[in-house]
Amino acid sequence: MRNITHSEFSVSVKLLSSTLIMLTLLLLTACGYHLRGALELPSEMKSIYIEGASAPLAEQFRKAFAASQVQLVSSRAAASTILTISNEDNLKNAASLGASGRANQYNLEYRLNYEITDVNNVQLVKSQPITIRRDYFNDQQLILGKDNEEVVIRNEMVQQAVRTMINQVRAALKVK
Repeated sequence: MRNITHSEFSVSVKLLSSTLIMLTLLLLTACGYHLRGALELPSEMKSIYIEGASAPLAEQFRKAFAASQVQLVSSRAAASTILTISNEDNLKNAASLGASGRANQYNLEYRLNYEITDVNNVQLVKSQPITIRRDYFNDQQLILGKDNEEVVIRNEMVQQAVRTMINQVRAALKVK
């Protein structure tokens, strides 16, 4: 039996590892696996113009579409689809009060309506409401930390609204 040199061994290990990587990638793509955040949207939505959205909502859409084939455009004329946001609102209500009369718990609500039309104003998805609710405890001893917690919760609510909208639109356009 012949002895294998170090360079021959190194080449065979590299060949084996690259073959395993290629085989793994092939199997992952064959089973329908895709990276988290990569969106598959109907062909009608390859270029989108967002109208009426707040800055945080528009930013979340930009992040959601960054890993996909969807292109956010800056004018209606360049878009194949127009997403119109209306009645976007953030609400905050005291859910319970402490002995000092200050709120111990808050109810946060984020709501909006959206509709999708094509460039000829043909309605693809009729006006749909989205409401996201969260509660959080307000510790009076940690006021600064709780202000930051509210900002984080509100950001998560906007993210959830974007995911909900995308899922509803995907389902509505597949049915048609």
